[in-house]
Amino acid sequence: MWKHILVKLAWKSSKSNSGGSNSSTNNNATSLDKPDKPKAISPSSVLPTELESTSNYSHVMEKHETFLKKLDLCCITCDFSDRAKDYSEDKESKRQALIELVEFLTSCNEQLSEPMIIALCRMFSINLFRVFPPKIRSKPGPTGGADIEEDDPVFDPSWYHIQIVYDLLLKFITSSLVDVKIARKYMDNSFVSKLLDLFDSEDPRERDCLKTILHRIYGKFMSHRPFIRKEVSNIFYRFVFETDRHNGIAELLEVFGSVISGFAKPLKEEHKVFLWKALVPLHKPKTVGTYLPQLTYCVMQFIEKEPKLASTVIRGLLKYWPVTNSQKEMMFLGELEEVLEATDMAEFHKCMVPLFRRLAQCLNSSHFQVAERALFLSNNDHLVNMISQNRQVILPLIYPALERNARWHWNRSVLNVTMNVRKMFFEMDENLLLACESSFVEEEEKKAATEERRRLIWERLENFTANGTGSGSAFSPAIGSELGFGVPPPVVAAAPLVA
Repeated sequence: MWKHILVKLAWKSSKSNSGGSNSSTNNNATSLDKPDKPKAISPSSVLPTELESTSNYSHVMEKHETFLKKLDLCCITCDFSDRAKDYSEDKESKRQALIELVEFLTSCNEQLSEPMIIALCRMFSINLFRVFPPKIRSKPGPTGGADIEEDDPVFDPSWYHIQIVYDLLLKFITSSLVDVKIARKYMDNSFVSKLLDLFDSEDPRERDCLKTILHRIYGKFMSHRPFIRKEVSNIFYRFVFETDRHNGIAELLEVFGSVISGFAKPLKEEHKVFLWKALVPLHKPKTVGTYLPQLTYCVMQFIEKEPKLASTVIRGLLKYWPVTNSQKEMMFLGELEEVLEATDMAEFHKCMVPLFRRLAQCLNSSHFQVAERALFLSNNDHLVNMISQNRQVILPLIYPALERNARWHWNRSVLNVTMNVRKMFFEMDENLLLACESSFVEEEEKKAATEERRRLIWERLENFTANGTGSGSAFSPAIGSELGFGVPPPVVAAAPLVA
């Protein structure tokens, strides 16, 4: 009986469960069939992106304002003339501001605005563009000489700040975030001209920074290129023909070495004029040794691009060839060898006669290093080959100098090298060398006879004066004829003019 009751209870509970599940299913079905009511949306769920962009914009604007304020702070110049105040708080705060500006340009990802570019160019102008004081020569010391060598480099005390300004300028020029069209308006010709004037600084660290900056400006601002070339030419003109003093010629030539290597072929007439009127006259100043390697590199770049310019350069070297400066003469011989190495036969024909007349004078120089350096040109195979093909013209020009060295030069080393060179020419053309030798002997005999005649004339004149024959009397033609002087023809009086 209990079993029947339990079975009935279990069946009722299962039925009620199945009915509940059906009703819930129906309720779910009816709820899905009905359209959803619009839910109320809070503002915080819609505007997070807009609020975030607004905050970012305000943050950027705040950074820009801070940047401009720091630039205004850096426009205040400090006095570095008093060495006791080198580490004042104002100087240190400005230095920290400059460092922060450099870090900002390094890490900045946004395009620089026009007000920022204007403020940067203004800060560069105020801090960099200045008039250099005249060079202070030290007073003579107790020994009579100067306490400080004149050639010692002079270091600018304001480099503590200027170095960071140059770093900032370099970052500004090389940054991809700077619009060239906008920057060009404020880094105009006046800005570039004042920047070029800074190359006369006596501080080698500043000139080294300027060298890099000028190269970057020339590469980035293409519209400034003709003006830069013109201004550098003017600097060279003033240095050669007016002041004879400039500290940055070597650095300017180093920049222009890479500029010339980028010239297109064939060379423009403007570039050839720059070679002849600006570069070649740079061989004239006595301080050419301080920048000769850079000058030689520039000249060789021109010759490599257009070999026809070799004769022009050689004629320029002969025009400014030193006469009394042996060290400068040796430098010219070194550069001449480099130019001759790149000279072809057609250009060699244009200048070989004046060239070897000058080399003959160098061979007979009393300074043994000059004579030895000129003789060592015979070790250049290219030059010896050109001499061999033109030996009928060249050997008569230089053989007398070789013979004089072999007979009368005082230095043993020069004498030995001369004998080797003469032997080389003898093997090149024996008959021509013998003819040159006989011609040299004849010329020496004529010269000896002329010297002897002059000696006898002066001896007669001294005897005539010592005997007192001519005291108080005029020097008559008869006496001149007796002493060996030529008698001038008689002077015939001109006929009077008839009205």
